[in-house]
Amino acid sequence: MQHFTHYFLHLVFPFLIAFIFFRKDWKRVYFILLATMLIDLDHLFANPIFQHNRCSINFHPLHTYYAAIGYFVLLFLKKPLNIIGIGLLLHLITDLIDCVFTYSSCKSCLNNAPAIKLIEGISKIIGLN
Repeated sequence: MQHFTHYFLHLVFPFLIAFIFFRKDWKRVYFILLATMLIDLDHLFANPIFQHNRCSINFHPLHTYYAAIGYFVLLFLKKPLNIIGIGLLLHLITDLIDCVFTYSSCKSCLNNAPAIKLIEGISKIIGLN
C-alpha cells in the first residue's frame, strides 16, 4: 500500500489537481506539477544517494522545513509560480506520508531521521502509536 500511495500521490493526484482546478490549461499545469519532482535532484548530494527507509524530510536540502516555507510563499504568487508551489508542497507531503508509512511498520528504521519528532507527532494524531 505504501508504494501505491506514494506513486499515486506523485503521478495521479497531480493530474487530478490539474484537470479539476485548471481544466483549460490542464496539460501545461500537469507538466509543471510533474516537473516539480526535480526537487529530488537533491538526493544526489546524499551519501549514499539511495538508502531504503530514509526519510527525505529535513534530510535533503530541498526537503527541509525552511524550503517548505518558501514553497508555501509561492502559493501566493502569480501563475506559474503558484502551481510550482502546489507541486513542491504536494511532493513534500507525499514524502512525509511515505515517512509515516515507514515509521508505522518499522519505528527503529527512522530513529535517526531529522524529522522524527514530526513523524511521531503525526503518527500519534492518526493513531499509529
